Amino acid sequence: MTVTPKVANIVIDCADLEALGAFWGGLLGMKPTGRDDDWLDLEPLGEGGPTLSFQLVPERKTIKNRLHLDLYVPDVAAAGERAERLGATPASGLMGRPEAPFRVWRDPEGNEFCLCTGT
Repeated sequence: MTVTPKVANIVIDCADLEALGAFWGGLLGMKPTGRDDDWLDLEPLGEGGPTLSFQLVPERKTIKNRLHLDLYVPDVAAAGERAERLGATPASGLMGRPEAPFRVWRDPEGNEFCLCTGT
């Protein structure tokens, strides 16, 4: 019998659970649902989706992420302004096709994510 796994959590390592949880919760409009000394969960990413979680680790991020989130928004510039007010910093200029632009950003601890529009 083959058992296909389901993604339960997407975990972001961090140095400050409260700050990173507040950033991502604010950006995505999600509330915390669980907290331990070294772990914080936000609401699931959509109905039945995985939980976005944060794990306290001793080391800081030093290189580019090998995995990142693409966040679809109706307006990349407006979403970028909001992300910046929450503590994100731009990691690139506007890229992509004119009808489907995207921009790479970094959260307050340097983890990359993209704000994208799709057609």
